[in-house]
Amino acid sequence: MKVPLLDLQAQLATIHDELHQAVAAVLDSTRYIMGPKVTELEEQIAAYCGTAYAVGVSSGTDALLMALMALDVQPGDLVLTTPYSFFATAGVIARLHAVPVFVDIDPKTYNLDPAALKRWLIDNPERVTRVKAIIPVHLYGQCADMDALRHLADGFGIPVIEDAAQAIGARYPSESGLKKAGSMGLMGCFSFFPSKNLGGIGDGGMVTTNDAELAEKLIKLRNHGSHPKYYHALIGGNFRLDPIQAAALLVKLKYLDQWHAARQQNAAYYDEHLNMPGLQTPALVYAREYHIYNQYILSVPEKRDELREYLNASAIGHEVYYPVPFHLQECFSYLGYKRGAFPRSEYAAAHTIALPIYPELSEEMQAYVVEKIRKFF
Repeated sequence: MKVPLLDLQAQLATIHDELHQAVAAVLDSTRYIMGPKVTELEEQIAAYCGTAYAVGVSSGTDALLMALMALDVQPGDLVLTTPYSFFATAGVIARLHAVPVFVDIDPKTYNLDPAALKRWLIDNPERVTRVKAIIPVHLYGQCADMDALRHLADGFGIPVIEDAAQAIGARYPSESGLKKAGSMGLMGCFSFFPSKNLGGIGDGGMVTTNDAELAEKLIKLRNHGSHPKYYHALIGGNFRLDPIQAAALLVKLKYLDQWHAARQQNAAYYDEHLNMPGLQTPALVYAREYHIYNQYILSVPEKRDELREYLNASAIGHEVYYPVPFHLQECFSYLGYKRGAFPRSEYAAAHTIALPIYPELSEEMQAYVVEKIRKFF
């Protein structure tokens, strides 16, 4: 049996005609830049996430970049974030010639650790005034501890930008009520990369906010800083969302919660059948229905790489997210971090592995994955 890590063909089969009709409608409209489909998606994403505004952009990376630009992040400014995430989280900081400053993760959730953040803020009083933003990541589809992080950030007057690229629809039991990813910081940033739970047929992203002035600024920034046309109050970029992507995402958004439920069911099966010595299943710090399982991550204390070889031989798709933490990446060597600086992130990079979790995964395929892993151990 062959089990891929992700099977977009299986998803496409369920919505093929609907998706083709939506794309064809954009083609026939000749509205190929922005237009009503982008506006409709923005309205629906804002409603889905529980925010007042959503601004469609060209990618999740550009969503993060624009959010920092909207805060006027300048060369030499500091931005605090995790060393364990997809590269864009830190890359956008460096692109603005600001300084990424890393804070280690919680070993259970892989999200930014509030205790570690508190230590940094207290131990670095001379640098705190240079911090322009904090970017927690809702990694793998489970929200970071936003109440704790927000309390710290608010206490120091630092804006919070949620990197929710992997977490659209993930929920968090806040002190102020149940919240969705992207609605708890000053801005939330999403990716519609095809492998995401809500994935386009190309690149795309979104920035959410409850701040009207920020929303207007984001709208300007995504179109070379102009609004109206040819009048440039700011220097922005070409960060527009394609209407074909918006049309495809509008089709998929209708099925998103159904797909989340299937992923949660698959995760529950893994949790039950892989609860064994030699493995650590993902920590569920809130409720299962709050975690959207963009990835299902096993921690393997010993023989992770041997397990990968065995899965390859068994035709089971898997992946390591992420094998090199930011502080050990060659491009960030100028920051001066050394191995051992963030041991929890380094441990996660060396001991975790992602298993197939996509909604269309059959019971037989999942049973085969479990069988092979149990046999290995």
